[in-house]
Amino acid sequence: MKVHTLTAAVCAAVLTTVALATPASARGQYPPIGVDHQVLADGMMAPLSLDVQPNGTAWITQNFPGVLTKVTAKGEQVDVLTGNGDEISAVTTRGNTVYYAQVSADATHSRSVLMSVTEGSAPVQVADLRAHEDQENPDAVNTYGFVDLPESCASQFEPAAEPFLQPTYAGAIDTHPYASLATKDGIYVADAGMNAILKVGYDGDVSTVAVLPPTEPVVTTAEVIALYGFPECAIGYSYRFEPVPTDVEIGPGGWLYVTTLPGGPEDPSLGERGAVYRVDPSTGDVELFATGFVGSTGLAVSKKGVVFVAEMFGGADGTGQVSVIPPWGGEAVAEFPVSSPAAIELSGKNLYLTKDAFVLGPEGPQPIGKLVKVGLTGKSLKAYLG
Repeated sequence: MKVHTLTAAVCAAVLTTVALATPASARGQYPPIGVDHQVLADGMMAPLSLDVQPNGTAWITQNFPGVLTKVTAKGEQVDVLTGNGDEISAVTTRGNTVYYAQVSADATHSRSVLMSVTEGSAPVQVADLRAHEDQENPDAVNTYGFVDLPESCASQFEPAAEPFLQPTYAGAIDTHPYASLATKDGIYVADAGMNAILKVGYDGDVSTVAVLPPTEPVVTTAEVIALYGFPECAIGYSYRFEPVPTDVEIGPGGWLYVTTLPGGPEDPSLGERGAVYRVDPSTGDVELFATGFVGSTGLAVSKKGVVFVAEMFGGADGTGQVSVIPPWGGEAVAEFPVSSPAAIELSGKNLYLTKDAFVLGPEGPQPIGKLVKVGLTGKSLKAYLG
């Protein structure tokens, strides 16, 4: 089931919580990070994707208005390009080249391309992601929807254009690149429409690295059934939501780490359903690494294997937090509050993140997004970076 809450593709998956062993002393080993931070940029609308170069230059996508923004280490902020009505997303850099996705605003994103730009040059298309989806539809191998729903109930569903309004459905044609990561071997893309991790060669060739598996079934409530207009006979039956990736990073051993947003309600009414997966890029094997997040829209991974997860709707009051996962996975061992965080990156001894990314006002999301830098020092520096 896909729900269009943040953008047409910030839709997602549901997971039941899997308890993984966490040493009792873990929280003492991983102290909370202070909330003090330096604001480098302000006034942005939906800054959902971020990359930071070694010289401290940050690149940010303002997804809703379709703007690519550059922020220097000194805090000089400039909008580099716009999508002319398209969404701009999934920014990453390699050397002096900036890669980003440009996606049409229609429901299933009839245009979805990976672009590149270097200073002094016009943007050029690297790959056509929509063409890959049309040809391959990677998550067509998955089946989503109700589990063991009696035919007497399934027959009561009304015909609908949206696949997820049917009792069960296979992966639909949709593409929405949400995050990307440029490496020497190619560019990995977390596509929130395909429910897959892609690899784009610098020659433009697109391949599927891994399809995230359907999530464990979750029992539906009367409120969820009413929300989607399902027949009341479906109340209490289990539903498999889609696992939709929102970020991809490389961690120890060359594993790819991937965050997913939950499907259906993004609040914790059906549980804290966001997750982190690990993907072996050479085999496509997928492992569940950590669970228990609310609105997990980004992650950063240290060389020690410590994972930072941006939870847009996390925390006791639901306004956001960043959680810290130990190298062995499982559940968070430290958290610190951040207002509506979206993207997060590690660079040197600093943690960069966008905050206030999805704060609603009377007319919708407000243009108050910020880029902030948090310096890791003392105990936190040793614990997280070594």
